[in-house]
Amino acid sequence: MEKLIETIVGAIEDKKGKNIVSLDLTGFDGAICSHFVVCNADSPSQVAAIASGIEERVLEDLGEKVWRIEGQQNAFWIAMDYVDVVVHIFQTELREYYKLEELWADAPIKHYEYEE
Repeated sequence: MEKLIETIVGAIEDKKGKNIVSLDLTGFDGAICSHFVVCNADSPSQVAAIASGIEERVLEDLGEKVWRIEGQQNAFWIAMDYVDVVVHIFQTELREYYKLEELWADAPIKHYEYEE
């Protein structure tokens, strides 16, 4: 699990995704997965590039295929389902609007900082 999250975060960093966090949902009844990884980007093309980069990196490094991807047609918000980990890649304005982290405010959160 931790290796999958690290691989996803590395792929997001490679494509200059912003404000990367992971939320640990393991203590919540009814959560659809054990972790969310959330980031944002400034354009639909960057959102799409991040999703593509994650898919390629996870397949190359871990041999895992994404189970399902939603939102690729407009690339405003792409959700990638790796069963235990769901990745949310938002266009910046949508992330600010939906405030996904606030919906899970009680979940332990980890912020990822990297050098540009």
